[in-house]
Amino acid sequence: MNSSNPAVPENPAAPASTAPEALPVADMESLKAELAAAQAQAVENLDKFMRAKAETENVRRRAETDVASAHKFAIERFALEMLAVKDSLERARIMDLKTSDAAVEKMFEGIDLTLKLMDSIFQKFALAEVTPAVGDKFDPEKHQAMSAQEHAEVPPNHVLMTMQKGYLLNNRLLRPALVIVAKAPGPSA
Repeated sequence: MNSSNPAVPENPAAPASTAPEALPVADMESLKAELAAAQAQAVENLDKFMRAKAETENVRRRAETDVASAHKFAIERFALEMLAVKDSLERARIMDLKTSDAAVEKMFEGIDLTLKLMDSIFQKFALAEVTPAVGDKFDPEKHQAMSAQEHAEVPPNHVLMTMQKGYLLNNRLLRPALVIVAKAPGPSA
C-alpha cells in the first residue's frame, strides 16, 4: 500500500465515490425489462384502440346505409297497394263503350286526369313502370313469364305480349311485368 501519495486510491477498481444514483446492474436489467414490457403493452393497447375505432366507424357506416335504405324504401308496402288501384283505372280507361254520352266522356276524362296524377306521384317517389314492348328481350330480373307461345315473327325468348306492367321502386324491383314469351315454332307435321 502506498501511503505516501494521498491522491491515488488504494483500490483502483473501486469507484472514487459511491453516489446514490448509481444502481446495481441487476436493478438496471429489471428496469429495462419493465420498460420493454410497458412498451409492448402500449403497442398492444394502441392496436386494440385502432381496431375498436375501425369497428365503430364500420358500425356507423352500416347504420347510415340502413337508415338511408329505410327512408328510400319506406313506401314499398303503400306502393304495392297503389298498383292495384292504378291497374284498375287503366283497365277502365281502355274499355271502349261505343257511346257518345257526355257523362261517359266526362268519366273517361276523370280517369285520364286521375292516371296523370298517379303518374306524377309515382315519378315523385321514384316508382317507375316496367312495360316491355313486343320484341323486347325477356329479362328474368324484371319480367315474369306467364306462358310461352310459338311465334314465327318474334324471336324465341322475346316478349310477345305484356299482360300486366311491372314496377321498380328506386331501381329495385317492386313487381315484375307479367309477359307472354315467344318460343320457336315446332316442326311442321
